[in-house]
Amino acid sequence: MKILVAIKRVVDYNVKIRVRADGSGVETAGVKMSMNPFDEIAVEQAVRLKEASLASDVIAVSIGPAQVLETLRSALAMGADRGVHIPCDSPPEPLIVAKLLAAVVTREMPDLVLLGKQAIDDDANQTGQMLAQLLGWAQGAFASKLTVQNKTAEVTREIDGGLETLRLNLPAIITADLRLNEPRYATLPNIMKAKKKPIDTLSIEDLGVDARPRLHVLKVEEPSTRTAGLIVPDVATLVAKLKTEAKVI
Repeated sequence: MKILVAIKRVVDYNVKIRVRADGSGVETAGVKMSMNPFDEIAVEQAVRLKEASLASDVIAVSIGPAQVLETLRSALAMGADRGVHIPCDSPPEPLIVAKLLAAVVTREMPDLVLLGKQAIDDDANQTGQMLAQLLGWAQGAFASKLTVQNKTAEVTREIDGGLETLRLNLPAIITADLRLNEPRYATLPNIMKAKKKPIDTLSIEDLGVDARPRLHVLKVEEPSTRTAGLIVPDVATLVAKLKTEAKVI
């Protein structure tokens, strides 16, 4: 079985986000970047399937500038076999990402595609679902447990009412939730081995995708500062304030 894993380079989750002075976006110059945490979970799951002899080839794919190669190397150090880099100077919107991934899937013909359920920079939570629609494949979103056997995947996913279990025929798209697994730390020997693993480059033109944006960011601004809370002496005062001061959102 061949598995394709899509990963994204984002601002590290430990970094305090700052908006650019001109309001055009988030400041990334000189800021620590890393693999999107949900994508890291997807890579870990793919490697575990390979270690269980359920997969023979794990391919990591990422779209972005040259710095994305560092993120791909991280996936290779975790255990992916090879990488695919699609150069793109500006962050593409989810539909463009889905179309590019669909083109890579057509070339590679994997049995399973794993993605993080969302990226922590835009929280769009759209790419996996769009990719499934473009390919006409079954999908299991927000997976907290995954079992693969005999060309089927059993996915346990979190829904509002509790847990739902789906059985999908492969090929399929699965997006990883936080509780699917705990990603491993790459060891030094594996980091060194990752430097020798191949990374192919495919241009947007090679994939035949129209990458012109359909969405335009007008302005990005910091959230308003929250005012301090207030402790009231009794219930009567609380009720009075709710009647006269509370705002309906």
